[in-house]
Amino acid sequence: MWVLVMFDLPTETKQDRKIYAKFRKDILADGFSMFQFSMYIRHCSSRENAEVHTLRVKKILPPKGHVGILNITDKQFGMMEIFRGKESVETPAPVQQLELF
Repeated sequence: MWVLVMFDLPTETKQDRKIYAKFRKDILADGFSMFQFSMYIRHCSSRENAEVHTLRVKKILPPKGHVGILNITDKQFGMMEIFRGKESVETPAPVQQLELF
């Protein structure tokens, strides 16, 4: 599973920029990687793990702005076509994660 967090937060005042920076820093600390400027992605080993990270993002939502959270499967993510200019770029491979039982 992949969790995508897309956001558009206000940055007009110094306080708005501080809130924006804190939200971005918090999702990076939770293991998300920047895919585009306001779109961050995280690979999760299962649907349950994706729900955990979705709830973490919901707990740190800023008071203003728009935030979208989308969960997609590895297969759906792999079907994405990514371009840098007119050149096609390979879709990032899922991160191999070690699980201890």
